[in-house]
Amino acid sequence: MTTAVVTGLGITAPNGLGTEDYWKATLAGESGLGPVTRFDATQYPSRIAGEVGDYVAEEHIPSRLMPQTDHMTRLALTAADWALADAGIDTTDMPEYGIGVVTAASGGAVEFGQRELQNLWSKGKEYVSAYQSFAWFYAVNTGQISIRHKLRGPSGVLLTEQAGGIDSLGHARRHIRKGFPAVISGGIDAAICPWGWVPQIASGLMSTVNDPARAYLPFSPDAGGYVPGEGGAILLVEDAESARTRQAATVYGEIAGYAATLDPAPATGRPPGLRRAVENALADAQITAGDIDVVFADAAGVPDLDRAEAQTLTALFGAHGVPVTAPKTMTGRLLAGGAALDVATALLSLRDGVIPPTANVGAPDPGHTIDLVTEAREANLRHALVLARGHGGFNAALVVRRG
Repeated sequence: MTTAVVTGLGITAPNGLGTEDYWKATLAGESGLGPVTRFDATQYPSRIAGEVGDYVAEEHIPSRLMPQTDHMTRLALTAADWALADAGIDTTDMPEYGIGVVTAASGGAVEFGQRELQNLWSKGKEYVSAYQSFAWFYAVNTGQISIRHKLRGPSGVLLTEQAGGIDSLGHARRHIRKGFPAVISGGIDAAICPWGWVPQIASGLMSTVNDPARAYLPFSPDAGGYVPGEGGAILLVEDAESARTRQAATVYGEIAGYAATLDPAPATGRPPGLRRAVENALADAQITAGDIDVVFADAAGVPDLDRAEAQTLTALFGAHGVPVTAPKTMTGRLLAGGAALDVATALLSLRDGVIPPTANVGAPDPGHTIDLVTEAREANLRHALVLARGHGGFNAALVVRRG
C-alpha cells in the first residue's frame, strides 16, 4: 500500500503566523484569544475569539486577487504558499495533473457574503460584486489555491465542520494511494463576523465568559462552552516514494490511519461514534491503543461533550493511560481549520519529542480520568492520535506516525 507522508506545513493561527512562530508560542502556552475586534460584538453574549493578528493581506496576496477574496481565502492562499515552499515543491516541475487540492470548509467565506448582501439590501443590486457568484462559496479555498498554482489534479472540499480538517487529509491519502504524487490539503476558516457569529451562538455551545483566560476551559470543572477562532493549517501530503525521489528536505510524518463515523440520531439508544472512529483508525494504522503516545483531543469545552470524550479515552486507553492535550485552548475552535491545525501540531510534536500544553486549565475535572497535559512535556513520541467532532454528529480520527 502506498505510504502518504507530510512534507510541507503552512500555518496561520491566532497565536502565530508561520509554522515556527506558531510552534514556539504554543510550547510556551501563549494564547491568541482576546476580545473580538473584527466587528462590534458588544451586543452579543459571546465576545471572545481567536483572531489572526499581524496579518497584512497585501504582503501575501496579489492585488488582482484582493477584490475577489475575503480574510478566510487570503489566509488559505498564504498557508498554501507556505506549505509548498516548506515542501520545496515547484508545481511547474510536477506532472500536469499530478497535484490535487482537497480542503475542508464549514460555511464558506461568510464575511464576503455578508458584505455583499448588506450592499444589496442597503444600496441595491448594482452595488453587489460580480465575485459574489463564487467568492462566498464553500469550495472557494480549494478553487483559489488550484487556480493560483495551476493545479489540475483531483480536487474537492469536505463539509464536516470541525472534523473536516481530518476528513480532508483522509481523502488526500486516498488520492495518493490512487497514484497521484501530491495533494494540498487541510483547512482554513474564518467566520468572525455577525453572519458567522450568530449561528454559533444559536447552538448554545459558545462560552459567554468574557475573560480570555477563563472563556475556554475544556475538561475543566469550570468548562462552559467553546471560543471560536480563525485560521488553521494547510499540509502538503505526498507519496513517500515521490518524496524520496526528489529528496524532500523534511518528512514530518506519515498519515498512518484514518476513520470517520457519524453519531446515531438522538434517542436511538445507540452510543456515539467517536470510539468506533478511533478503533477503526487504529486498525487502519495496524497498531493497538498501547502504541499511541499522545492524544490531541477534540476538547469541546462543553461539559457533556467533554465527559463523553473523556469516557471514550478512558475506555480505550485506561484511566490516565495516555497523555491528552488540547492546544486549541490557545487558538479557539477554528471550525474547518481546527483539526488540520491539530494534525500539524501533532506532527511538530513527533518531530521535536514534546507535547504542547492545554493552556489555562490548571487541572482536569476529577471526574475525567485522563492524563491532561497542562505544561509542555518532553516525551518519546512515535504515534499521535488526533480527534475531532463536527456539529451534526461527525467524528474523525487520524493517526500520524513519526517519519
